[in-house]
Amino acid sequence: MNSSSITVSAELGLRLVVPDRTTVPLLATLEYAADDPYAIRMAFYVGNDEPVEWIFARELLTVGIVRKVGEGDVQVWPASQDTERTLNLSLSSPFGNALFEAPLAPLADFLHRTYCVVPAGRESEFVDLRAELENLLWPS
Repeated sequence: MNSSSITVSAELGLRLVVPDRTTVPLLATLEYAADDPYAIRMAFYVGNDEPVEWIFARELLTVGIVRKVGEGDVQVWPASQDTERTLNLSLSSPFGNALFEAPLAPLADFLHRTYCVVPAGRESEFVDLRAELENLLWPS
């Protein structure tokens, strides 16, 4: 099976937590590609500007469902609210810090679908080492 062209995507409604602890709803898209099996791309849509994209390790989001994980710029941890389980996602960059709350159920569903495409521990089977070496040695 040539899974290298398989992608999994989802839209996710997030809440941006602002300093006074109120939240601002926003939309993010998640994308996973089998030919980049360790990464998940998340694009945040804030207004009419181009989306802001972050790339996370798939394992970081997976582990963050059960315990706090991450160092430096990205940290993920589970949280509970009155009505729904959420995942906290803290991002830090030279431009500032942001804390997002993501509903756990749709995020877990997305992650489950990525593991159906590329099972845990088998990511290296989906990496094209020749192409990666060419990119490193002869950049375009």
